[in-house]
Amino acid sequence: MVSVPATKRRRVTPPDSSDEDKSPSTLVAESDAPGVEDFFSNAARWNLEQDYEQRPRKLKKKDKESTRLPIKTAEGRVEPLQVAEIKEEDGDSWLESEIDEGVQKLDAEIAEEKPKIPIRQQILEAKEEMARIASLINEDPEEHAGAFRTLAHLSSSKNTTIKKLALATQLAVYKDVIPGYRIRPLAEADMTEKVSKEVRRLRAYEQALVGSYQTYVKELAKYAKSSRGDVAEAQRTLATVAISCACTLLLAVPHFNFRGDLLKILVQKLSGKRTDGDFVRCRETLETLFRDDEDGTPSLDAVTLLTRMMKARGWRVDESVLNTFLHLRLLSEFSSKGSQNHIDKPIDQDGFNGKKPKFKKEFRTKKLRKTMKERKAVEKEFREADATVSHEERDRMQAETLKLVFVTYFRILKARVPNLMGAVLEGLAKYAHLINQDFFGDLLEVLKDLTAQADALLNENDEEGQEVDASAEANDDDEAAKRDATRESLLCIITAFALLEGQDASKAATTLSLDLSFFIAHLYKTLYSLALNPDIELSAKSMHLPNPHGPSHMPSTTNNKVNIQTTTVLLLRSLSSILLPPASTRAVPPVRVAAFTKQLLTSSLQLPEKSALAMLGLMTKVTKTHGRKISGMWNTEERKGDGVFDPLRGDLEGSNPYASTIWEGELLKLHYCPGIREGAKGIERTILDVK
Repeated sequence: MVSVPATKRRRVTPPDSSDEDKSPSTLVAESDAPGVEDFFSNAARWNLEQDYEQRPRKLKKKDKESTRLPIKTAEGRVEPLQVAEIKEEDGDSWLESEIDEGVQKLDAEIAEEKPKIPIRQQILEAKEEMARIASLINEDPEEHAGAFRTLAHLSSSKNTTIKKLALATQLAVYKDVIPGYRIRPLAEADMTEKVSKEVRRLRAYEQALVGSYQTYVKELAKYAKSSRGDVAEAQRTLATVAISCACTLLLAVPHFNFRGDLLKILVQKLSGKRTDGDFVRCRETLETLFRDDEDGTPSLDAVTLLTRMMKARGWRVDESVLNTFLHLRLLSEFSSKGSQNHIDKPIDQDGFNGKKPKFKKEFRTKKLRKTMKERKAVEKEFREADATVSHEERDRMQAETLKLVFVTYFRILKARVPNLMGAVLEGLAKYAHLINQDFFGDLLEVLKDLTAQADALLNENDEEGQEVDASAEANDDDEAAKRDATRESLLCIITAFALLEGQDASKAATTLSLDLSFFIAHLYKTLYSLALNPDIELSAKSMHLPNPHGPSHMPSTTNNKVNIQTTTVLLLRSLSSILLPPASTRAVPPVRVAAFTKQLLTSSLQLPEKSALAMLGLMTKVTKTHGRKISGMWNTEERKGDGVFDPLRGDLEGSNPYASTIWEGELLKLHYCPGIREGAKGIERTILDVK
C-alpha cells in the first residue's frame, strides 16, 4: 500500500512566558486583560449578518469568449486555440508609475543598444515595400484603399533617397488609378441617402483617393519650396523631383481635383530669377498644357495665375514666361474680336441685330412633349458621362482667357518694361486678328511712342565726342543690355501692319482709316544702319566669338532679352508688310516702291552672304509684282525724275528716287557667292520681261 503522509497540525498553544524573544500572544486570560467584560457586552449587540451583507463579494470572472479561429493539431483534431490569460495585479498608483518609468527607461536602453541598419539596406527594404504596396493598389484599388496612406507614410523618412523613391512611386500609382472624371465632395444629403453596397464602397474609395491625393500634392508643394535660396544639395535634388512629379501629374490628369495647387507649384517656380532646369521644365509643361487643352478651363486657370504673379512681382519676370501665351489654342480656334474690357459676340447672319428669328410653334401632344423631355435628359447624361465640352462653353472659357492676355499685354506696354517689350510686341502681332478695331487708335499711339523712343536711343548711341560721367555710362550700359532698340522698332512696325492685315478686308476698307506712314518712314531711314549691323544674322541665343581684349576668353551670348527671330528675319517681315501687303498689293504707291528698291539694293552690297541672298529673293518678288513701276530705273535714258537722288533724306517721297539709276546690280554680278550673282541676274531678267 502507498504510505500517506501524516496531516500537519498547527500549534495553537501560546509560547512560554519565559521566552522573551517571541512576541506576546493576542490571546490573554479574561482576568489579566482589563475591559474584557465591556468587550463581550458590546459584542452581543453586533449585527453580524449586516456586516456580512455589506462586505464586498468576490465574484468569479466569466471566461472571455475566444475570437480566435480553431486550429488543427498534429493528430488531425480541430481544437480551439488556447491563449494564456494575463492576470492583472492590483497595485498602488505610485507603484505603477514607478514601474512604467522603469519600463520606459529599459525600452530606451534597448533601443539604443539596437544595431543600426545600413543605409543601403534601408533603401533596398524601402524599395521592396513600395513595390509590394504599389502592386496591391494596382491589383484592386478599392480593396486596398488604405494602402495610399501607408505609401504616403514612407515619404516621411529621414533619408532623402527614400523620400524621392516614395514621391516617384506615388506618382506612378496615382497616374494609374485616377479616374477620368473629377470627384466632387459628398454633401450631407448624399451621406444620408440610402444607396447600394457597391455605391457605398465606391464612394468610400473615392473619398480615400481624394484625401490621399491632396496630402501628396501638399507634400510636393512643401518640397518644391525648399529649392528657393541657398539650401543643401539634398534639398535641391528633392525639390527637383517634386517639381518633376507636379509637371507630370498636370499633363497626365489635368481634369482631376487640385489642379490649381499643381499650377501654383509651377507658377511659383516661374516667378523666380533663376532660370535653371526646373524653370525650363515648368515653362515647357505650361506650353504643352496650352497646346493640348481641349476644354479651355485648365488654360484659363493657368493664365489667371500667371497674370496675378506677374502683376504682383511688378512685371519682373523672364520674357519666356510671357511667351507661353503664344501657345494658347485660342490663336487658331477663337473667332471673335476682343480687347482688355470685352469680347465682341458674333452676329447671326440669319437674324437681325443679333436677334433670332421667330419660328412658328409646332403643336405637340402631351405624350410627345414628355418623351422629348426624357430624351433630352438622357442625352445630357450621356454628354456628362463622355465628359464632352460644348462649343459654347469652350468659347466662353477662351474669351475670358483672351481678355486676361490683352490686359497683361496692355499693362506691360503702359509700364514700359524694357525686357518685356519684345515679347509683348510679338504677342500683339500674333493676336492682331483677335483685337477689336475700336482699340486700334490707342494701340497705334503706343507703338509710335515706342518707335520714337527706339529712334532716340539709336541716335544717342551714334553720337560721338559727347562727354558723359561714369554714372551715366553705367546707366546707358544697363539700358542697352536690357533692350535692343533696333529689334524693338522692327517689332513695332510688324505689329502695326499685322493689326491691319489681321482684320477683314471688306470691313478694314470701310471702317478703318489707319495712317502707317510714320512706321514706313522710320524703316526707310534705318535701312543703312541695319545693313551695317554686325549682329544682323544673330538672335538672342546665338553664340558670339570671345573678345580677345576682354578679361575672359570664353564664348558668351548676347544679353539681349528680345528672344524671337534674327534681325534679318524681322527686317524681311517688315519689308514684306510694306511692299507686298496681302490685302492691297497693287495699291502700293510707285514712289514708295522705287525708293525702297534703290535703298535695298544699295544695302545688299554691305549685307552678309545669307542676308544678301534673302534680300535678293525679296527683290525678285517685288520686281515681279511692281515691275512696271520701277523698270525705268534700270535704264539711264528712261529716267522719269529731275534733280538729284538724296538717300539720306528722311522724307521718302522727297528723296526723288526716280532720279537715280540701279547700278548696284553690276557689282552684285561680281560677288564671290554664286547665289548672289544668279539672284542679281534674275532680277534683271524679270525687268527685261516686264519691258
